Amino acid sequence: MSTAYIVVTILAAVWVGYSAAAVFLHASWVVQALSEYHVPRSWWPWLGTAKAAGATGLLVGLFVPVIGLMAGIGLVLYFTGAVITVIRARWYSHIPFPLLYVGPVIGSLALRFTA
Repeated sequence: MSTAYIVVTILAAVWVGYSAAAVFLHASWVVQALSEYHVPRSWWPWLGTAKAAGATGLLVGLFVPVIGLMAGIGLVLYFTGAVITVIRARWYSHIPFPLLYVGPVIGSLALRFTA
């Protein structure tokens, strides 16, 4: 296990965890965007839970590799869904935002296989 993999994985988990906390705390920039994308309010706790579980899974994956792999794949799928949601809402200028979160996750997955 390389140092780069550990650092990138921890940073990815913190970054995704921050995103989960923003959903749970109803940060204005999150609430406004979710409303503009027409995401039902009843989904918000589940979306935050999915992000928090993914972030936790990345950290657990440092000790149990299969959990980290599944968490990484789940987060890639989650943020792919976020990009699709943004496109369906026709907010094309917002496409980079979910990509900012998935980037470190992809980096973590890539480094897992190069170590």
